[in-house]
Amino acid sequence: MADRRSARLDLAELLASVENAAPVAAADVLGERLADALGASGVSFLIADFSGRALIRLDHGGSEAASRSQGRETAERVPLAGTPHGRALTGQTVEVEAGADGARVFAPVTNRGEAVGVLELSLSEVPDEQTLTDVALAAHALAYVVIANRRFTDLFVWGQRSVRLSLAAEIQHRLLPGSYTCEAGQFTLAAWLEPAGDVGGDTFDFSMERDTLHLSMTDAMGHEVGAAVLATVLVGALRNARRAGAGLAEQARLANAGLCDFAQRGGFVTGQVARIDLRAETATIVNAGHPPPLRLRDSTVEWVDLEADPPFGIVQGREFRVQHLPLAPGDRLMFLTDGLLERTRPQRPRTRDPRVERGRSARAGRPRSRPTARPGR
Repeated sequence: MADRRSARLDLAELLASVENAAPVAAADVLGERLADALGASGVSFLIADFSGRALIRLDHGGSEAASRSQGRETAERVPLAGTPHGRALTGQTVEVEAGADGARVFAPVTNRGEAVGVLELSLSEVPDEQTLTDVALAAHALAYVVIANRRFTDLFVWGQRSVRLSLAAEIQHRLLPGSYTCEAGQFTLAAWLEPAGDVGGDTFDFSMERDTLHLSMTDAMGHEVGAAVLATVLVGALRNARRAGAGLAEQARLANAGLCDFAQRGGFVTGQVARIDLRAETATIVNAGHPPPLRLRDSTVEWVDLEADPPFGIVQGREFRVQHLPLAPGDRLMFLTDGLLERTRPQRPRTRDPRVERGRSARAGRPRSRPTARPGR
């Protein structure tokens, strides 16, 4: 055991082995390398599910504890609350549980703040610092392995789905960014959408340039597939304009024009499109009939005072106002859709456009979506 514990993991060899394996077996290969290098046994990968309350142990050996299966693949649900798995993931630290026969080790599998899951393994002895360092390195490498290989297989997405998604939710999830979280030094961005299995028109998006953070929050009128289609058109138009290098006002104008052309028989989308200049530490925003964001500053939460233009898809040829979004180092912004407001029913500011108010009333009880952004100090 001593020789194995002192052996450092060869990261280049590890990644080469993963590249030579099928995408569905990528996590298995990493487990085999850990077993060889550290004398580990019972190596398993648990992926975070869409609910945010559990991890799913992926296996293909016919686990008796599995809650569901598909072909040879099995999925066992492990709650986050009150478990070493949960402590490792929420605390972003390696957890060790010592026992008479050795120790169980739980390492967070994360990338830039995205909680991908947990790496669990058993050792015959309590690990030393070098071994824990190797396990943490392997878990970090596993995050990249999963992110790279989930493009080629449904296994990881299947594991995350502890509830069945509706058709509208399937369409909507394809609109969302590949990761809901990004830690990038100057800022931290985190987003969430619930319920995961039955949603239609709420979306968020973000993208990084060298000195700029782009983000958006949109909410399509209606329910189910119709709302998902409206959201698809608008998000596609916003991305198309952004990727062509259009400024904020031009992005909004082109997205509105595209939605107006599509939704000639009715239908609109409220939204906010923001741009944060990380070098100048300034931010601007277009507010298309959407509830304003909340800002936490110096332990005080308040609505950000924004003027509301009509939603996207209502007025052909509309020019949208670009407004200043006041920010300071350490601020926390919460962007949200009206589903959250309808659920909690706080007093909220009214817009100046009656068509927006009618649209909101029609969407009572919608799912809620909320990304938050925290500029760095």
